[in-house]
Amino acid sequence: MSKPSFFEQARTGFSPTFWIANVIELFERFAYYGSKAILAVYIAEQVGLGPGKAGFLVGSVFNTLLYFLPPLAGTIVDRYGFKKSLTICFSIFCVGYFLIGLGGLPEGQALVGALGGSSTYMILALVVTAIGGSLIKPCIVGTVARTTTPDTKSLGYSIYYTLVNLGGAIGPLLALQVRENAGIAYVLVMSAAVSLGLVFATLVFYKEPPRPADAAPAKSMAGVLADMLTVFRNLKFVSFLVIFSGFWIMFWQIFYALPFYVRDVLHFEKFEIIETVDAWTIILVTVPITALAKRMKPLAAMTLGFAIASASWFLMGAMPTLAMTIVAIAIYAVGEGLQAPRYYEYVADLAPKSQVGTYMGFAFLPVAIGTFVAGAIAGPLVEHYVGVTENKVFTAGPGFEHAGHMWFWVGGIGVVATLAMLAYDRLVVKRR
Repeated sequence: MSKPSFFEQARTGFSPTFWIANVIELFERFAYYGSKAILAVYIAEQVGLGPGKAGFLVGSVFNTLLYFLPPLAGTIVDRYGFKKSLTICFSIFCVGYFLIGLGGLPEGQALVGALGGSSTYMILALVVTAIGGSLIKPCIVGTVARTTTPDTKSLGYSIYYTLVNLGGAIGPLLALQVRENAGIAYVLVMSAAVSLGLVFATLVFYKEPPRPADAAPAKSMAGVLADMLTVFRNLKFVSFLVIFSGFWIMFWQIFYALPFYVRDVLHFEKFEIIETVDAWTIILVTVPITALAKRMKPLAAMTLGFAIASASWFLMGAMPTLAMTIVAIAIYAVGEGLQAPRYYEYVADLAPKSQVGTYMGFAFLPVAIGTFVAGAIAGPLVEHYVGVTENKVFTAGPGFEHAGHMWFWVGGIGVVATLAMLAYDRLVVKRR
């Protein structure tokens, strides 16, 4: 019997719960990336905290928690199930996004003042939102795992990641329409409304997939913390994760620093469009790039991906035009597509064979480290090279004529990370 085609597998190989979970994830990504596209600019200017604080709050607080908390949130998901956890997640998202948007509207200023001012208020609103967001990944990825078979699992995850990237490509475009027609604060209100809709969609349409009979017992919070200590005591493994975070330090500048550069240096007001270039490129090149990466050894694929991604920032800095900025981000996406498929394979190979599952649970740690550092450096780069500070734009300020040079620093981080990864493989990892 011949193997079913791609379309036959997609049409008949998945349960309704699989498709409902992925559609829910798609709309959640619309809300997340829509708000993400404007969040740094919104906090810097509409709320009035400046790019320095905005980068730290968006990157080093909000996004860091989003990617650091899921292993802990997984204990809640295991205890209460996917449906209840998703309902809680979207309920918190609804409140959190609305509070963030309220902080930039006249109607919210009394509440902002009562909670200690804009800075304190934004920290509280962002932390609340991040706590809710930490529940989404264990639920959706877990649903995909439970609703696929060994024959359909690979295709199932491909569909999931494609929809995630589609959300990243379309979400900022929706945000642009809302910002231009209603105001930047209402992008957050839109995200809150989408989250409210997802609460009802989960309650009405989502059905809890059965837990496999051979599934391991749910871990307690103490068990997860013990696993975390086990991983953190392995300095060789943690060193690799820290080195790999260099890739994500570069990536998050697309959302933390690039909007100011595109708008104030390149004079392109619709900066949200430029933020979608990475996601659209990933969608278009996934198949050929994945095929190429499979033919390479994991380290070779990752190193080439790092080198290409690093070079894109030097290209952007050397040729500060809108067209070259678009080309550079597309080149960065090619580097991302090369390294991503082999990263998890390499992590599994580094982990002790009896603890692969435990170690893979912390494979997202470089994303958290990357966004933490990226948020800390984005503000100073924007303030120095673009001249944006505390709700003001000084287009004749120090360094403005050489604003593109800010990307040399970002590319330099990639070069250092690439060299460190090569040195790690040769000097630390034992060859088989």
